[in-house]
Parts: sequence; C-alpha cells; structure tokens
Amino acid sequence: MRTYTVADFDFPLPPELIAQHPAAERSASRLLDGRGDGPPVDRVFRELPSLLSPGDLVVFNDTRVIKARLHGEKSTGGAVEALVERVLPNHEVWAHLRASKSPKPGSYVSFARGAFEAEVLGRCGPDDALFHLRLPADPLALLEAHGHVPLPPYITHGDGAEDVQRYQTVFASKPGAVAAPTASLHFDQGVLDALAARGVLSTRITLHVGAGTFQPVRGDNLAEHKMHSEWYEVGAQAVADIAAARARGGRVVAAGTTALRALESAALASAQAGHATLQPGARETTLFITPGFHFRVVDRLVTNFHLPKSTLLMLVSAFAGHEHVRALYRHAIESRYRFFSYGDAMLLDRRTGPLL
Repeated sequence: MRTYTVADFDFPLPPELIAQHPAAERSASRLLDGRGDGPPVDRVFRELPSLLSPGDLVVFNDTRVIKARLHGEKSTGGAVEALVERVLPNHEVWAHLRASKSPKPGSYVSFARGAFEAEVLGRCGPDDALFHLRLPADPLALLEAHGHVPLPPYITHGDGAEDVQRYQTVFASKPGAVAAPTASLHFDQGVLDALAARGVLSTRITLHVGAGTFQPVRGDNLAEHKMHSEWYEVGAQAVADIAAARARGGRVVAAGTTALRALESAALASAQAGHATLQPGARETTLFITPGFHFRVVDRLVTNFHLPKSTLLMLVSAFAGHEHVRALYRHAIESRYRFFSYGDAMLLDRRTGPLL
C-alpha cells in the first residue's frame, strides 16, 4: 500500500474558478460523471436521476445551517467576531472567537450592536480552541434574529438574501450546522420528483457540519492530523432503508461527503461493537478517511470539488481512487468547472479494485 503525504492532494486552482455565487437554478449546475475508470462525461445536475437505477437509495443529510456568525465587542470596546460551533443546553454554546485579545472568563461580550450579551465561561473543545459562552436566551432564536450566514472563508462577499436561501438545502430540517452539506445544494424539487418517478428511494441521516471542515491538514504526515469532531445520528429508519436497498440489489448513494462520513462512522462503530450489520446510533465522530480505508456502506457518491490538501479531497480519493480523482480534477479545471461550496458537482463510484 502506497504511503501518501499532504503534497499528494495538492493541485493548482485558478482563483477565478472558485464560485462566489450559486448557479441561477440549483439543478442547472454542471455534473462531472466520473463513474468507472473511463473518460469523464460532462453533464448537467438535473440529469442525475437518469444515472441511477430503480431500487437505488439516496441518503441525504438533513442538517440545517444556522446563522452562526455574530459581530460584537468586548467591554473594553475591542471588536469580536464569533462563529458558534455547537449549541448546548441551558442557553450555552461553544464558539470560535476572533479578537485582538481573547476575552477572559467571567467577562461579557456584547453582540449585534448591544442586542444581547454573552458571558464568557472559559475555554473548551479540542486544544482549548473554542470558548464556552452563556447566552441570555435560546441560542437558535438569537442567532436567527441577529446572526449572519456562515459563508466559507473563500467566499469574499458578505452574506445576503441570496445566501439565506441558497446556502441551505431544500430539505434542511434539523438546525445545528455551521457549513452546508454542499453536494445537496444542487437538489431541487424537480430532481427529487424525478428520482421518485424513476423508482430511486431516499432516506435521511443527520450530521451537523462544523467549521473544522475547512481546517487544513498541517504537516506532511496524514497520521498526525487530528480530525475535528462532528455530531451525527443514523436513525432506525435509515438503517432499515439501507438494509432494504441491499436486499433488492440497489446501491447506496451518499449525497455528499457528510452523509458518507456519518454512514461510515456508524458502520465502523457497529463493527467495533461486534455487530455484523449497521446499527442505529447518535454520537460524535472524528473519523478521518484516507486512501486504504475500508468502506462498508456507500457504493456511490455525489460530491462537490474540494480544497487542495483538504481532508475532504482525501476522503474522495479514498473512495474513488487517488489517480482517478486527480484525472477528474484536471479535466474539471481544463473544462472550467466551478469549485467549492457554490460550485459544480461530480458523481463517483466506489473503487472495487486495488486502491492506487
């Protein structure tokens, strides 16, 4: 088995290919058909239902992006930008805080031009990188009223009405994510109806995407990277739907890397607990998928194009083969596909032969 370094997942990307706005229509995005080992085929996303078979099962992540970004100031007047990472009971949250000087425990930060104050309880999270805050009321309500859409760092404009609608899937229902499951942004009601008409079934799981999804891999040794933690739930209905798809010979199609990560995390946890089949459950996952990973659930993946050297690019390379994915990315760049969250999508099969 080849040993990979971070440099194996680097590629030159012209900055003008980073999509700053979504396509005019969700399903009008381009779709790079990268199934198998043959040359890729350029398609439009609304063609996806015709590329799946009756009896296949599409697994969607039904997380909902919260308006997690807040602007405020410390009692000293210094500016603060907060990105809420996790909503907890008792009006408490974990948040990233950016300020010239970190606020001290027991101090208060005023947000949204004095609309409310948050008490700083202390540092928390992996490596104490987050701040534990107590808000005066329901955090989700306060964020909805005063927060901003947490657009990724490579999108250079401030959030607007377009982002409130389009940086959210049409089936988002469970609030908690600070980044969208972007492959699912291409699905509109027309595509969902076409899938159903073709006999392709669907089910839902939840993984609340964290800001760590944009965290680069530091250093060159993949084994030393600490993956960010995300909460997921694979319910009994999803487990039953996957078992039924397997029984009828259908494929399990993950709508995005977040759905795949939740499913494979649940399958790994089931195996480690001694179960021969996938079991329902809800827990944290720090699963880092790199080439050589043994996939247990997902047969096919719909995914966007990811950042160079990112953990998501490593996941996709593990799934479809490193050299195959590199060739697809070269084709996408030459063909002027749009990259990252508001960009275009690709369709991949799980590699069945030896991993490259």
